[in-house]
Amino acid sequence: LASVRANRRHVAALLARVQAIPHERWSKDDRVDWLLFRSQLESADFFDRILRPQESNPQIYVSEAANGVFTLLKKEYAPHRTRALAAAARLEQVPAMLATARANLTRPVRLYAKLAIDAVRGGDDLYTTSLMTLADSLSDTERARLLGARDNAVRALHEFADWLERGQPSMAEWRPMGDVQYRHLLRDVLLLPYTSDQIAMLGDVELARYRGLEAMLRNPSFASPDPARSSHVPKDQAEFLSVYESRLAEIVTFLNDRHLVTIPPYLGKFLIRQLPAAFKPTSPGGFMNPPGVYDPDPTGFYFIPTYDPASANFYIRAAIEDPRPILGHEGIPGHFLQLSIANHLTDEIRRQHYDNTFIEGWALYGEEMLMREGLYPDQSPSQGQVLRLSRYRAARVAVDVNLQTGRWTFEQAVKYFMDAGGLDREAAEGEAAGAASSPSQKIGYMVGKWQIMQLLGRYRDQQGPNFRLGAFHDRLIANGSLPVSVLEWLILDDSSSVRRLEQ
Repeated sequence: LASVRANRRHVAALLARVQAIPHERWSKDDRVDWLLFRSQLESADFFDRILRPQESNPQIYVSEAANGVFTLLKKEYAPHRTRALAAAARLEQVPAMLATARANLTRPVRLYAKLAIDAVRGGDDLYTTSLMTLADSLSDTERARLLGARDNAVRALHEFADWLERGQPSMAEWRPMGDVQYRHLLRDVLLLPYTSDQIAMLGDVELARYRGLEAMLRNPSFASPDPARSSHVPKDQAEFLSVYESRLAEIVTFLNDRHLVTIPPYLGKFLIRQLPAAFKPTSPGGFMNPPGVYDPDPTGFYFIPTYDPASANFYIRAAIEDPRPILGHEGIPGHFLQLSIANHLTDEIRRQHYDNTFIEGWALYGEEMLMREGLYPDQSPSQGQVLRLSRYRAARVAVDVNLQTGRWTFEQAVKYFMDAGGLDREAAEGEAAGAASSPSQKIGYMVGKWQIMQLLGRYRDQQGPNFRLGAFHDRLIANGSLPVSVLEWLILDDSSSVRRLEQ
């Protein structure tokens, strides 16, 4: 913990220096970069100071072990032997890392411990099956080293989970950060010029709107994905992944034909892969990995849950019936396209900036934009899926705000997701766990989308007869993953939100 605490002191000192810089007479671009850099430091300071994850959250250590192997598997960046030897070297360090974890976890939180235990208990396949696909070209000695490192690491992980289970009765309950800290998070880290009450109200308004729009479908059951309505149900995991991946071409053709966004020539492939079970507790719908900021390989990945045609999981049912709404969010025009463009910025501060509210807002905006521009037949299950996806993203807002400010318990959040968001219990528990573990991540979708819609309307008024939707999209995502409060200044030349945040 000594090095962790030293880093916290360093970040706090650097933040104080940046805050003290007289920047008022700087150019627009320099002031924008100052504000972005300040918010990056605020983020590092806030999450370490308030959440203290090294002391409270066992998930970070379990994830460190899993990600060490997972990152070697997901991309063919080197021959199997090279990656297998790298895996062996990483796995050899896992027992010592987990010993450090036990020393660091001076105040573990019971909820985080449960999630870490679930990840360990469900994660063996990553090491015993997926990893071993890299072992085909190893010598007998190298293979023995890999197997030994793997077995020792898996044993250490389960012993760590055993230790957590024994300690659970005396662990602290999960605690909210409270309204004062949450407001600081909104303003100084996320650069959102709104209070927690305003954010909660926005979520309530959007939830009411999308529940009403679901009810206005000629067949409201279309909002709940049903594989039985699909013209083809994949026979196995391999076909499921292949069919999923192939549907992206339809979206790209649609976007190009209608000039809705410019797809740059450097954009790489977008591949669909199975989600390792170790990541399921907090990512029930899977997750997307964009190309690395400096990675010359432009490939992106989306990891989806294990295929089961009888599953009650919302994301599996949706993917079988029509994967395009989720593909539009995760792939093109959503995360993969937007983050790939951001990686090519020349301004390093903006290239490095990763505003979750804009990133998720853009992807959610893209879902509805594709629907309204005519990708799906009117009054179809695909339209219903888009409405349900927006409905439960709106429900996320209330959960995040009310959990983190202390107004709701964890169980209240789960029930709210099920009742208001229309999710099954498995998905609802994963969503609530994510909101507790990653404050503000869940509000980004609907808040960011609302901000983009507001910016779109103002841009349309400003452009008048010269307005073109595709031009707006191109200009919006050409700036990287920046807060909309900053984009208002860059696109509309309106600095009012920034001035409020600078004070």
